[in-house]
Amino acid sequence: MKGGTMTHGGHLGELKSQKSYKLIRLPGTMDKEHKLPPGGSLDSGLGSEFSSQVEKGVHFPSQNGTKNDSLEIEEPVKIMERGQWGGKLEFILTCVGYAVGLGNVWRFPYLAFKNGGGAFLIPYWFMQLFVGMPLFFMELSFGQFASLGPLAIWKVNPLFKGLGYCSVIVSAVIGLYYNVIIGYCFFFFFASMSDPLPWSQELMNIYERRYRVKKNLNLPLHSLNIFDNCFNIKLLYFEEILIPSNFTNSTGTERSKSEEFFYDRVLNMSDGLHDFGAVRWELALCLLLAWVVVLAVLAKGIKSLGKVVYFTALFPYIILLALFIRGVTLDGASDGIYYYLTPQWDRLADSTVWSDAATQVFFSLSACSGGLILMASYNKFDNFCLRDALIVPIVDCLTSFFAGLVIFTVLGFMAHQKGVSIDEVARGGPGLAFIAYPEAISNMPAPTVWAVLFFFMMLIIGFSSEFSIMETVMASFIDEYAFTLRKNWRNSAIFRVTVCMSFYLLALPMTTRGGFYLFELVDNSISGFPLLFVGLFECIAINWIYGYNQFADDIEMMLGKRPCFYWRFCWSFFTPFVLFVVIVFKAYQYEPLTLEDYEYPDYGLALWWLICLFPILAIPIVFLFKYIPRRQLGRIRMMCEVRTLMKPTLEWGPTFEENRRGTKYERIKNPIYGKTNLSFIHDEQTDSNYLNSKLSNEPPPSYQESTRM
Repeated sequence: MKGGTMTHGGHLGELKSQKSYKLIRLPGTMDKEHKLPPGGSLDSGLGSEFSSQVEKGVHFPSQNGTKNDSLEIEEPVKIMERGQWGGKLEFILTCVGYAVGLGNVWRFPYLAFKNGGGAFLIPYWFMQLFVGMPLFFMELSFGQFASLGPLAIWKVNPLFKGLGYCSVIVSAVIGLYYNVIIGYCFFFFFASMSDPLPWSQELMNIYERRYRVKKNLNLPLHSLNIFDNCFNIKLLYFEEILIPSNFTNSTGTERSKSEEFFYDRVLNMSDGLHDFGAVRWELALCLLLAWVVVLAVLAKGIKSLGKVVYFTALFPYIILLALFIRGVTLDGASDGIYYYLTPQWDRLADSTVWSDAATQVFFSLSACSGGLILMASYNKFDNFCLRDALIVPIVDCLTSFFAGLVIFTVLGFMAHQKGVSIDEVARGGPGLAFIAYPEAISNMPAPTVWAVLFFFMMLIIGFSSEFSIMETVMASFIDEYAFTLRKNWRNSAIFRVTVCMSFYLLALPMTTRGGFYLFELVDNSISGFPLLFVGLFECIAINWIYGYNQFADDIEMMLGKRPCFYWRFCWSFFTPFVLFVVIVFKAYQYEPLTLEDYEYPDYGLALWWLICLFPILAIPIVFLFKYIPRRQLGRIRMMCEVRTLMKPTLEWGPTFEENRRGTKYERIKNPIYGKTNLSFIHDEQTDSNYLNSKLSNEPPPSYQESTRM
């Protein structure tokens, strides 16, 4: 029967002889193609009730009442199994590695210091309890129930599939520039193997000094041409009068040697976004190495990722502990801890503190970027994901807090060495990892050892997040186009290689002399509004449109009990309310992007808005793509069609047939004329009568009775 046609009188036994089918068509009743779930059979894709009708030899009528139409079965396509985690620990460690990223090391400590020290922990834990954990549990439950990625899972509500595209686009952009940071870490890691450390000595050559003096004197680069012939004498004069030790930046503050090393040696930064310059070949090679590592680890998907996380998720804690023990023995370490933990209670009245706490919790857990849904989709159906949703956020919080202790012991030592306050040495973002901390390490005993350990830890932490981010992107499309990309291992491997090569080429502009300006622009734009919008609409789509009660029933199928009132309150009310307030507050507080004293030009700000809005626009675009073709149906029928699209499709439910048995998903209602509607409120007798009436092309009894008069 390959590629052939089977009459409606065919039996289920004939159909089941082929294990998986690419699609089926019902010419007399539907003109749409219905794909079966990955690894599923005919009955798992269309429901046992539909299969039983086929087994009984029920004929499928066309719209004109004839019974001679046929059910076409295309060539059966075998696809690889989707796979599952090798154990519960693999899943937990992967989630920990996904959540605990570079932001825990360089963002949380600075936010805590800036927003009231120990007082910041109060809004942080509050937001963790009422925003972070609820979103985490909701996404884990959502993905585990359907065993599908963030794109395919929106069979639960086709009109909101744009949320899946939005989250995957955001993950793709984050994965694109996140590997650039890992490339920086590789550069510093290799540089740390030299003795003395390269940022502990003066490295700038005469030309670089001449260039910097011109820049710091606020003179155009074409001026002081006398330097071209006798710059040695002039530079000695300028160096003696203006800059006896370190150069100053354009704001007049002293530039440390580590700052010079990062900006002038590693980045060799240009004057702005308008001047990209040439590719820095050292950074390009480091970036290439980063993508090779990503490809090697993700070549077999979660099968290889699940083994690597035992190292990437656990080893950084050993290095953090070693750095903490070394840090507390340094002079001035107690001052750093004091500044880090001393509460400033008056800051709790500042709305910015609460907004920063909510934002940090949201992004620290990597919520709403599709990764949690994907990772949970590889769980066993009855995995107790509530436990995981409590463990991972708590570990993430404690890691952030402990990383702050590690960082501020060293910053306290650095301030003590310079004789300045910690305010003057504390930084956030890449400046902390690549400027402040390396400078402090260079003043420690055995600096090479500690520098190698620190940047190796940064590499491991970065990769642990990057692996999950890129697996989210790749596996999402593999799930969506399973019959092509999971047809065999070769197709999947080619797709993964293509993605990594493409992302490397797209990231190359960030390795140019002006690449850091682009890096900051992309980082600032993509990590703001898009994920907040996904979180807000995700809460609405799942708990208000699909329905909390329906979602709670699904969770009860997996865990054996329904979620308590706390989860309902957060999912349906408090969490979306907080996300909405944060969106409004961030929009109100919006300021044009700057990089220290550099102000981005208008075209740079336009690019910022383009990157920011591009993922968000996927939500209304998909909605309109589903809605516009139905405008020709007439107003009433169009509204009915739209309402139908807001309900789960025929394929929604547990992917594997064994998880459907004995549940409401075992019987899919209205498989023919019901389009994509699933109605779960009919009793068994009503459903049977309704189905038989549709299959025999006769109106249901209720319709006959209502029209008898």
